[in-house]
Amino acid sequence: MKLDVDVLRYLSKDDFRVLTAVEMGMRNHEIVPSELVERIASLKHGGTYKVLKNLLKHKLLHHDSSKYDGFRLTYLGYDFLAIKTLVNRGVFMSVGRQIGVGKESDIFEVANEDGTVMAMKLHRLGRTSFRAVKSKRDYLRHRSSYNWLYLSRLAALKEYAFMKALGEHGFPVPNAVDCNRHCVVMSLVQGYPFRVQVKQLQNPEIVFESIIGLVVRLAEHGLIHCDFNEFNIMIDDDEKVTMIDFPQMVSVSHRNAQMYFDRDVECIFKFFSKRFNLSFQEYTDDFDGCEVEADQNGRPCFSQIAKTASCLDKELAASGFTKKDQDDIEKFIDGENEKDTGSDVEGTTSEGDISNELNEMKISNSASMPLLQQQNQIIKLDEEGKVEEIQQLSEDGQISEPETEGGSDKTVVEEDAELMKRLNKQRRRAIAAAHAGRKTNSSRNSYKDKGGRSSHNSKIQKQLSSW
Repeated sequence: MKLDVDVLRYLSKDDFRVLTAVEMGMRNHEIVPSELVERIASLKHGGTYKVLKNLLKHKLLHHDSSKYDGFRLTYLGYDFLAIKTLVNRGVFMSVGRQIGVGKESDIFEVANEDGTVMAMKLHRLGRTSFRAVKSKRDYLRHRSSYNWLYLSRLAALKEYAFMKALGEHGFPVPNAVDCNRHCVVMSLVQGYPFRVQVKQLQNPEIVFESIIGLVVRLAEHGLIHCDFNEFNIMIDDDEKVTMIDFPQMVSVSHRNAQMYFDRDVECIFKFFSKRFNLSFQEYTDDFDGCEVEADQNGRPCFSQIAKTASCLDKELAASGFTKKDQDDIEKFIDGENEKDTGSDVEGTTSEGDISNELNEMKISNSASMPLLQQQNQIIKLDEEGKVEEIQQLSEDGQISEPETEGGSDKTVVEEDAELMKRLNKQRRRAIAAAHAGRKTNSSRNSYKDKGGRSSHNSKIQKQLSSW
């Protein structure tokens, strides 16, 4: 779809508000219902359907009424949202011509207020030329369902993170400026694509060594490009190399890391052998300052590459670097500290153990209390619904002092069993009333009772309260 930025200047705030409402609704809807769009946008003076009609005219939205009346964002509408946000941030002020087209992105020239020209990359996953994203890329990870706009946003975030980290570690990459949604703004590389415009080089051997050295350096930092070929390499007039396109990068801990590394190396070897007729027998040990052993064919050996201290795959959470790998590294770092503190922990008792012992002592003391003292504890509910334990002495003569004669022990035990049943029944009622949010006292409307079932309940409650 062609990006026509002229339409952007004629869109109002209500148009962008409705576009944002459709974007928010697409978080959990494939097709956002019209009523939901109107509810989220909540325009002051109404007119949501009029705005939707205007957006449909400019092809910023797609209307679908197969199951219900709804809308979804198109890539052009998603472009306008990203461009509007970046313009409001002051990242750039104008959009120029299109300078590149790929199977999963479009690249345009943009300029800021100072006139500095930059590159704007719009990710467009889901094209007919590249639809096998779920098997070719790892943007989804554990997700089962996906949206093309959401996948494009994930690809842009990943590329921006890798580009910024590689630039900070001295790799020849474009400078990452800003990122929003599926749009990445970077510095414009003053060079030419290796595949299309470069037919001959003054020093092809030096360029070849620098390119292979980049592949080895990436592996030393824990990353593999996975698409390192002549299409993703830029070269300037001074024959300095710049690499681009980073969303598909993986970690050296990936299960297919060696296959990806060998494939990147083989692509470079084949290209230089065909176009510049180079023989690679003399390049065996040193690739642009990176000392690594080579196999019998002169290719760098992946198993002999040593990782440096800066693990970019860990910092950027590259694909293949799992949480288990991170835990192993942290255990290795903290291993000595655990050994030193292990003996001290064994010789001391924690506060939790002391509290457990105190609780056991309390339980044993309460178990050794006389039976009559435990029976006199009645659970009662206060006005706030809290359960309190109070001591109540029986004045009606139901509980008597224990007699010394043996004949009276049986009667005391029987009375105690009946009393315990009554207490347990009252306790259950009190707890149930507390959970239900009711009061155990008499009903507020007891004065209105006229002999029905409610009056009978109020009488029972009065008796309970008197007990």
